[in-house]
Amino acid sequence: MVTAVPVPVPLPLPLPLGFRAHVANIGIKDDTEDFVVVAAEEPCAVAAVFTRSSFAGPSVVLSRRNLRSGLARAVVVISKNSNVATGPVGLANAEELVTGVAARLGCAPQQVLVASTGVIGRQYPMDRVRAGIDAVVTPLPIVDANAVATAIMTTDTVMKVAEASIDGSTARIVGVAKGVGMIEPDMATLITLIFTDAEIAGDRLQNTFRSVMDRTFNCVSVDTDTSTSDTAILMANGAAGEVDPHAFEHALYAVAESLAKQVARDGEGSTTLLEVHVDGAATYDQAKRVAKAIVNSPLVKTAVHGADPNWGRVAMAIGKATTADEVDESLVVIRFGDQEVYPAPVDEGGLAALAAYMRGDDVRLHVSLGAGEAQATVWGCDLSDAYVRINADYTT
Repeated sequence: MVTAVPVPVPLPLPLPLGFRAHVANIGIKDDTEDFVVVAAEEPCAVAAVFTRSSFAGPSVVLSRRNLRSGLARAVVVISKNSNVATGPVGLANAEELVTGVAARLGCAPQQVLVASTGVIGRQYPMDRVRAGIDAVVTPLPIVDANAVATAIMTTDTVMKVAEASIDGSTARIVGVAKGVGMIEPDMATLITLIFTDAEIAGDRLQNTFRSVMDRTFNCVSVDTDTSTSDTAILMANGAAGEVDPHAFEHALYAVAESLAKQVARDGEGSTTLLEVHVDGAATYDQAKRVAKAIVNSPLVKTAVHGADPNWGRVAMAIGKATTADEVDESLVVIRFGDQEVYPAPVDEGGLAALAAYMRGDDVRLHVSLGAGEAQATVWGCDLSDAYVRINADYTT
């Protein structure tokens, strides 16, 4: 079993062989890093998935267009400004950004992808962007993924990184992510960048990436809101040679699952990572639908925040996500952690023990539907008054 390891902040996390980065502050907001370029020495096989929002920003539009070739040299990220709902000027600015970075790297603009996240409805400050582009020098100076992870943060409280080795080879997979709010992905979180020096054919890379994303980031929800900027990119430069496709998928899943959990744990104002596992379902889609209904319920989330083992709210969420002919309530079992709470009753001592369990950093809810053999796991977080305060003050 491959396990992705989140790396403590003080330790450097080298990017895979053949990748280098440029990180800078160009003055989008405050004095934090907000401009990132990660590039490979040679064109890479690339896979990506994006938001399904009809309000997708120019970064998503442009990256989708540039992905048609199936090859990429670099990805550039601007954080603290999403460049969404900015019209033709916003698209032209994104195109200028890509063209300028490509010129600094000596590659075609079609080989540069772009991601952007932050406040909606504001144009890039192009004088600062142009100055930032002009400061890019090759070879890019940074090989530490921690610097990349830190620079793509917006309201994140911690950087999010993970790595895994691929069994039977020297190849590695390193991923970074950002995202804490506006997260009910239809593909990924706000920004996820994954780099590997494994050699994987383009078609297999895309199919594997989509499958892994569906089982990890598509199973994360913080607040049920889908971002206009969701972008997940996987670049494979092949520098470490061919790998077993199944070993690659296991390692990629480990990295993506670790990042997905880190995103859920860092939900805006959250104090608890909430994992919901549904088994005994008729289909995977049913299991995931029920699990998402539970993890997204404000009543469940506030109960978790208050350490209240109110299993009735879980039963409510199951009921609203299914029809009477799908689920027989007499066959349903609900557990908090390992403790069954329905249908077997819990006495006062058991409720006190459950409340203590729910005051921990991680809470697991387990529902068995009694309808089949399918299962799904999703991740989210509790809902606190801090979430309201953070988002009430976001643009100010």
